[in-house]
Amino acid sequence: MRALIGCVATVVLAVGVSRAGEEKIALDKLPKAVTAAVKKRFPKAEMVEAAKETEGDKTEYEVSLKDGTTKMDVMLSPDGKITLIEKVIDDKNLPKAVTAALAAKYPKATTKLAEEVVKVVDGKETLDFYEVILVAADKKTYEVQITADGTIKQTEEKKDEEKK
Repeated sequence: MRALIGCVATVVLAVGVSRAGEEKIALDKLPKAVTAAVKKRFPKAEMVEAAKETEGDKTEYEVSLKDGTTKMDVMLSPDGKITLIEKVIDDKNLPKAVTAALAAKYPKATTKLAEEVVKVVDGKETLDFYEVILVAADKKTYEVQITADGTIKQTEEKKDEEKK
């Protein structure tokens, strides 16, 4: 199961970097403050790839990391402030309330990917929600954002071209 999650995570990370508004960039082209912040917060992690995301006049950098077997994406401001951390986790580590809510809404679904999404404000990291990609019994793929208490925040059906 972990191998499957790892493979899917790699595909999701690769696809995630190619979203609209994002431009893949070489790791050596990242601002020094971004690289320094990533290395300080995740000293043992290897930077795998990066993207620059621009929305209006706001720019953020997304850096994909690998720390041992753990894969994660880190969002940072150009001045090196970490704003968000998405960490791939084993679906067995989801809270019981999350798995119960997902099982109730999507009976017989299989989990393709589970991530902890941690919001970072003023350097303080707080679990915001879990992002789970499921294949439901009807063979449709859904991305579900769900809080630790089992409250579903958002559900989005993923189309075929988004799952590659």
